[in-house]
Amino acid sequence: MSGENNESPIIIKKINKGHGHHGGAWKVAYADFVTAMMALFIVLWILGQDEEVIQNVAGYFRDPIGFSDKIKSFKEGTSVTPGENNKDSLASRNSKEEEILALKKMGDKILGELSASPEFENLLDQVKIEIVDEGLRIEMVESNDDVFFEIGTANMKEEGKKLLNKIGQNLLTIPNKLIIEGHTDARPYSTSGLGYSNYELSVDRANSARRVLVSGGIENTRFDEIRGYADKNLLDTKDPYNLVNRRISIIIKFAKGI
Repeated sequence: MSGENNESPIIIKKINKGHGHHGGAWKVAYADFVTAMMALFIVLWILGQDEEVIQNVAGYFRDPIGFSDKIKSFKEGTSVTPGENNKDSLASRNSKEEEILALKKMGDKILGELSASPEFENLLDQVKIEIVDEGLRIEMVESNDDVFFEIGTANMKEEGKKLLNKIGQNLLTIPNKLIIEGHTDARPYSTSGLGYSNYELSVDRANSARRVLVSGGIENTRFDEIRGYADKNLLDTKDPYNLVNRRISIIIKFAKGI
């Protein structure tokens, strides 16, 4: 009996042979590898597609929300297709380029007509034409030899009216909206800004130009804005009193606001 009581109990010890916290690292690396391979296959697939598919994919990454809206409209039964957004964008871009080209041609035509007329030969270097953000800008710039307004007034001289009417004949051939801008030099009035100033003068001169164009047949409803900049947008910033700062600008706006 005493021998049986002295026997030690049997202890069974189980050892967990797990990999610890490093056991899943290979899974992360493998997942990264698979992701990279999938991205590679997608790129290779896209490169093998036609231009429409490529443009659709590019459109999605440029504007995911807009692209989703196109897909939604398509599913709701409209005639919009996933590639239509890009086609519309391309058409708009082509339309802008065509209109810029058309306005440039009009500018060249105006300069050609002025250079061909002995009446305006001496004024040719005072007409500046260029494409700006809003459209085609035509400027009548005064010089030491020729001025279009009597000093300090908005009374346009006959020479200026003839030149403006000649330009206006070309404006009659298009329906685009127009903006007229007036600019002065920096010679101040003696009112210290409390009375009539270069601001009023620049606006009055722009309005005088508008009235000349209207008398030449341009409908008054085509004028979007009449602007007076006074001497705040000088051509010759080094000499604010230079007569070239005195000018009238006519802007033919882009038809579609592009």
